[in-house]
Amino acid sequence: MIEKYNKTLIFYGLSLVIPWVFWFLAAYISHLPNVKGFLVFLQGFLGILGLIAPAAVALFLFLSDREVFQDLKRRLFLISGFPIFYSLTAFLLIFASMVLAQFISLLFGRELSQFHISGQPSFTSALFSPWFILLFAPVAEEIAWHSYGTDALRRRFNLFNTCLIFSLYWVIWHLPLSFIKGYFHSNLVVEGWIYSVNFIFSLFVFVILMNWIYYKTNRSVLLTIVFHISANISNEIFATHPDSKVIQTAILLVITVVVLVKEKDMFFNKDPSIHS
Repeated sequence: MIEKYNKTLIFYGLSLVIPWVFWFLAAYISHLPNVKGFLVFLQGFLGILGLIAPAAVALFLFLSDREVFQDLKRRLFLISGFPIFYSLTAFLLIFASMVLAQFISLLFGRELSQFHISGQPSFTSALFSPWFILLFAPVAEEIAWHSYGTDALRRRFNLFNTCLIFSLYWVIWHLPLSFIKGYFHSNLVVEGWIYSVNFIFSLFVFVILMNWIYYKTNRSVLLTIVFHISANISNEIFATHPDSKVIQTAILLVITVVVLVKEKDMFFNKDPSIHS
């Protein structure tokens, strides 16, 4: 079935260009003096349009191929037919790694206050609550990336290269967000280069682990959404020091290496039929 996901350039081209147009416009508005009223609405609306654009592109491609659309319906809300271990991993891995990272950071002089549940995300967003963005973004993104995008790449490359290619694409896809004043990615730039580099590197690790779960659960889109939401909430619910996020990436890197070694056939076999 993965062989049917053959509109790779169309999907990735439109999923990059359309969000970039909306997000660079939103970035421009965010730096205007006295942004309020209609401009706040417009900035927030443009941000959401950019976020849902890849899912809209995927929907267009699904509606043009009935067989592929039937495949999506089979796996969109798939929650059974695979070991429960992977469901638990989707829910808990990122949260557990964050808690462990914060404990380890105490050894390097960071404060126990990191464990305080702040109730306030580290960024702002126009029009919509940051909490809404944290919950909505994974849904909108994974409905695109793991409904069509990942399989479109896997059709042509082994899973490891698929992860690397998509991670690099995802870094580029996020780029305009770093220009939107007050937004998460913009704040990363202000915090320092090491934290920006950590975010980029963490995406590569995150994608490998998420695709491991995706293919181990018969390509369940729902569990990739759960995994992504868990990551967003885990990284914002505490008053986490940025250094702890660097430690978390190191922890997840170790887990990723173990997964790659244990699942070498899954990641390095080019034949996509092993995932069908």
